[in-house]
Amino acid sequence: MGRHVVGTVAELPPGSRKIVDVEGRSIGVFNVDGTFYALRNSCPHQAAPLCRGSVKGMTTSPGPGQYQYVREGEILRCPWHGWEFDLTNGRSIFNPHRVRVRSYQVTVEPPEDDAATRERVPRTEGDRPTLGRSSSGRQGIISTTRYSPSRVTG
Repeated sequence: MGRHVVGTVAELPPGSRKIVDVEGRSIGVFNVDGTFYALRNSCPHQAAPLCRGSVKGMTTSPGPGQYQYVREGEILRCPWHGWEFDLTNGRSIFNPHRVRVRSYQVTVEPPEDDAATRERVPRTEGDRPTLGRSSSGRQGIISTTRYSPSRVTG
């Protein structure tokens, strides 16, 4: 899978999603607080349209009787059976070492007419490449390419 333009930054404000067809694959592109992520729109459980599910956070417990709501907007819940996935890397919440959905690298580039200032500034967050912006600060185009994280052993 090569580079595919899927839209503009203006089309995806923070907290939104866009589902696109790329080479016959349905892919959901999400804007989580200004960082873009893309996942295959198919739940590994029973092939539900995963990217149409709700986007929430999750509750953790550092100890008995203590609860914290964390990672707001980073957890995608399957609309059919409630399986939850991490938007930032596609791994399941319940079994991240064995179950995951395909994730794709997302980059932001300046508009095509601004080729003279084109500059990708990749950043990393853990093992997942994240958003790059142009040095001009203009909102550009969003493109996806296949992303294959290193195999997880557990």
